[in-house]
Amino acid sequence: MTPVHFSFSSAFILGLMGLAFHRTHLLSALLCLKGMMLSLFIALALWTLQFESTSFSTAPMLLLAFSACEASTGLALLVATTRTHGTDRLQNLNLLQC
Repeated sequence: MTPVHFSFSSAFILGLMGLAFHRTHLLSALLCLKGMMLSLFIALALWTLQFESTSFSTAPMLLLAFSACEASTGLALLVATTRTHGTDRLQNLNLLQC
């Protein structure tokens, strides 16, 4: 395993562990998701540069577009949750309660 591959794999795993174990606030979950998407974007961009394939050259930009959509949806949910519940703590959210 090359050092570059190890660094992006460890960045993704750290983001995944942060998402799994540190779920107190919605903002911290969104930041972990953004870190995971950033490591995936850089790894995919370096992968297409390494293989010099033109067929996969649009894949990093497509991933970046989906990442931007995920970020805007997450921030909209954060604002809506903060307005309705008064906080962004994930323990206060209950899907069974209307």
